[in-house]
Amino acid sequence: MFGLERKDTTLFLVVIAMTMLAPFLLNPFPQGSAMAQFNAGYPDLMQRFVIFGIFAIGFNILFGLTGYLSFGHAAFLGVGSYAAVWMFKLLSYNIVPALILSVIVASLFALVIGYVSLRRSGIYFSILTLAFAQMSFALAYSVFTPLTNGETGLQVYTSDPQYLLGNGPNVTHLFGLEMRSTTTLHLGNWSFDFGVGYYFCAIIMLISFYVAIRIFRSPFGMMLRAIKSNQTRMNYTGLNKRPYTLAAFVISGMYAGLAGGLLACMDPLAGAERMQWTASGEVVIMTILGGAGTLIGPILGAGFIKYFENIFSKINDGVLHSWFSWLPDGIENFVVKVLAPFFGEGWSLSMGLMFMLVVIFLPGGLVEGGRRIGAMFGRGKADPAPAPKPAE
Repeated sequence: MFGLERKDTTLFLVVIAMTMLAPFLLNPFPQGSAMAQFNAGYPDLMQRFVIFGIFAIGFNILFGLTGYLSFGHAAFLGVGSYAAVWMFKLLSYNIVPALILSVIVASLFALVIGYVSLRRSGIYFSILTLAFAQMSFALAYSVFTPLTNGETGLQVYTSDPQYLLGNGPNVTHLFGLEMRSTTTLHLGNWSFDFGVGYYFCAIIMLISFYVAIRIFRSPFGMMLRAIKSNQTRMNYTGLNKRPYTLAAFVISGMYAGLAGGLLACMDPLAGAERMQWTASGEVVIMTILGGAGTLIGPILGAGFIKYFENIFSKINDGVLHSWFSWLPDGIENFVVKVLAPFFGEGWSLSMGLMFMLVVIFLPGGLVEGGRRIGAMFGRGKADPAPAPKPAE
């Protein structure tokens, strides 16, 4: 099915089901209940799940297959966003030209950076990509202000030409279908939101995931795995690895540009902060947390990070007091005082602890955890087959 092997087809169908049913799966608790704050089924957050899933899928093609760790992929995310907003300013709010330009500009930018950076490998490659990303951030923030609007960020104004706007909507749309349009379904105490923007991004993510599967299973993907496994042996065979690594870098940059364009399509604003090193580090964490080199791992990692980032940041002292109100007052205040730094503005501390636990106990990421659970219930106490070791 879809030209995929049976195992990949099953995985693809599972991802489709999870994506299409996300408004239900992410709203398990009724509104007004104490657990409702753990719901995440509203369109804005779900859009970020799938958009950063695309970003992580593309990064995994470079890092997971070739082993080249880039600390500068946020540069392509930011370039994609700027390109999309410029299309809104010059043409119209139709997202199709914006996404096309985002991918083209990001691919050209990745070609230039990759051509230079891939002359080195290992930590030197990582530092080069980080340097390029930080230079891009600095240029966007203070030098190229006529193109980027500096620290204020690039956005659409009524004075912009928008030559093809005509009678079209004044919001981002797909041939008239507004991205912010939402339909709400009420079932008892539950409420489910179905956003046009989310489902558009979800379909793009599914297409991106399918393309990633085909890349992983192709001879090109096998060559990238060989590069990761042992570059010295590759050199002895007489094969030139640079065209393959450069192609992987450009494809990865195109994914990042597409994600940046989608961010602008959901909210027509582009800022230099999307190019900062922290954004590059975030996609690295997503990929490692989910399982680098696996197909579904980056999607799981992106969803995990964005979900808990949202949940932990919403928890404040009032919520903590409501959780521990059953304790005596002195103990309640002490517990809340201890936990408060890990929530609200300090949500990153909780995320850091969770990331440490996953890396320590699940080196293969969330995918490894799923495999262990499957082995536990599927084969009882039987030892799972050892993973094949790469050639030395």
